[in-house]
Amino acid sequence: MSVLLALARAIDAVNARIGKAAAWLIVVAIFVSAINAVVRKVFDYSSNSWLELQWVLFSAVFLLCASWTLLDNEHIRIDIINSHLRKRVRDGIDIFGHLFFLLPFSILLLWTSWPFFLTSFEINEQSLNAGGLPQWPAKFLVPLGFFFLTLQGISELIKRVAIFTGRMEDPNEGAGGSHAALAAEAERLLAEAEVPASSKSVPSASGE
Repeated sequence: MSVLLALARAIDAVNARIGKAAAWLIVVAIFVSAINAVVRKVFDYSSNSWLELQWVLFSAVFLLCASWTLLDNEHIRIDIINSHLRKRVRDGIDIFGHLFFLLPFSILLLWTSWPFFLTSFEINEQSLNAGGLPQWPAKFLVPLGFFFLTLQGISELIKRVAIFTGRMEDPNEGAGGSHAALAAEAERLLAEAEVPASSKSVPSASGE
């Protein structure tokens, strides 16, 4: 298990670096979008390559940051249910989900998207729009993103098994971030819903 945990730590370090670097593409996409809008409005000129570059940058952020999102435990859950389950039950659900849903799905997408990219690369596929970008770099993002997501799924499975068997502490237990904020908000809404209607003050007829 110590060897597997070392592998998980290495995967985590790689995906954290890639995710943080890819996140800066959001800034690049904002600049591209702003420049394209100014040129179109001021000079009455538009380019399909600039428009498609925005889509490619967004796709890169979405696909390359997915593994970092999983690493930081910021993916979507049904918090209003999950937060009321016992810790071992939550860990068991995570192990089952990683093993039978996340990993099969990401491996399937990785397997099927690679020939999808290769075919595009071999024919040097170009955009159907006049003056657009080549298509194969964008299609390469799909297997690349799911490759790193598969690695992160393996890392999360290793860590969750170690947590379940008591070989390591859960690094996400009590962690902050948007996940914790959403869980706290769910708890607040539940507490408000449980307040009996009779306990709420009702204004009298005299307006007091």
